[in-house]
Amino acid sequence: MAPASLILLGATVILQVDLLPDKKFLLLPPVNFTIKAINLAQVLLRWEPNTDQEQRNVQLGYHVKINAPQEEDYETRNTESRRITILHKGFSASVQTVPWSDRSLQPSSWVSAELRAPPGSPGTSIVNLTCTTNTKANNYTHLRPYQVSLHCTWLVGKDAPEDTQYFLYYRYGSWTEECQEYSKDTLQRNIACWFPRTFINSKGRDLLAVYVNGSSEEAVIKPFDELFALHAIDRVNPPAKVTAEIEGTCLSIQWEKPVSAFPVHCFDYEVKIYNTRKGYFQTEKMTTNTFISVIDGISEYSIQVRAAVSSVCRAVGPPSEWSEPIYVGNDEQKPWTTWFLIAVMATICFILLIFSLICRRCHLWTKVFPPVPAPKSNIKEFFVTINYEKTGSNETETEVISYAEEAGSETLEDSVF
Repeated sequence: MAPASLILLGATVILQVDLLPDKKFLLLPPVNFTIKAINLAQVLLRWEPNTDQEQRNVQLGYHVKINAPQEEDYETRNTESRRITILHKGFSASVQTVPWSDRSLQPSSWVSAELRAPPGSPGTSIVNLTCTTNTKANNYTHLRPYQVSLHCTWLVGKDAPEDTQYFLYYRYGSWTEECQEYSKDTLQRNIACWFPRTFINSKGRDLLAVYVNGSSEEAVIKPFDELFALHAIDRVNPPAKVTAEIEGTCLSIQWEKPVSAFPVHCFDYEVKIYNTRKGYFQTEKMTTNTFISVIDGISEYSIQVRAAVSSVCRAVGPPSEWSEPIYVGNDEQKPWTTWFLIAVMATICFILLIFSLICRRCHLWTKVFPPVPAPKSNIKEFFVTINYEKTGSNETETEVISYAEEAGSETLEDSVF
């Protein structure tokens, strides 16, 4: 029994020793770590395993830490990594060997590499770079029914010489293009760029890289680059064919989805209804392209609709502009020329009324236009009858004078008795 007990105890000790972490097993850092710019705003990090690393049954990986221009870290089992980042500020990173599964082992020390910032005089690079994309229908091919345009603007660097000229490039995926259509300032320096057609996929999720460099005979122009998320710069089109009709007190509004590569279910809408008679707004949000509302039936309404790509299909971005207003209802607005004519006619009538009252009160009409008397008749035959009556001693004399004219003669207004 004693030899058997000793054998069992020895096996237990050996097993416990194997379970203890081997403090002598060290992980060595990678070698030949390099950083190389392979495209606009894109770098390749590459390294190799250390050939002096002791081979054990341990899975190894690598911990990569981006130091500049923005801190980031991640782990990978590959020996190279592609990163999309701005490069005008330079780029630096570090990498170390780590155990992939057995976390009891300590990682190796760090090795670092750096990509220096491109040369250039301070204050000569562009500032305030902004870009927008917009989708239009492509009538030239069925393979790409929609085309995406790109418009970018910027300001000249504060210390850039007057002879500075800037040049813009964009990269989306593997496609890179140089701008051919520029807008210029008063010194003929490029300050905006327009791409009517691009290789940008409006439904894509890749970042858009924009790079602007320059040239001058007086200084070295420092380049500038920036990354844009498509959902943040896409200028969505307003809804198409907005119509509205009123039946009694029911207002019905309909529209079509914007011109876009996204399908119908990818849009959220907002309807704005303005009562021009009462002067208040009503806004409603919805996911369908129809809206029905109850109205008073005696007012005029201005209706506008805007759209935004739903978060179901991509990250939320800014909404479109409002559609052109359409008007429905009873109080249709008259053009300003009609109101002007109405005001003029009302003013003229008021002036004539005041003038008429003044003339009536001051008898100006009879003074300005005296009445013309009618011609008198040449035939004047009067019949005079004198009757004398005498009674007793008192004598009364009555004289009756009659004036008569032939038919058609004027009758005197006054009689004297």
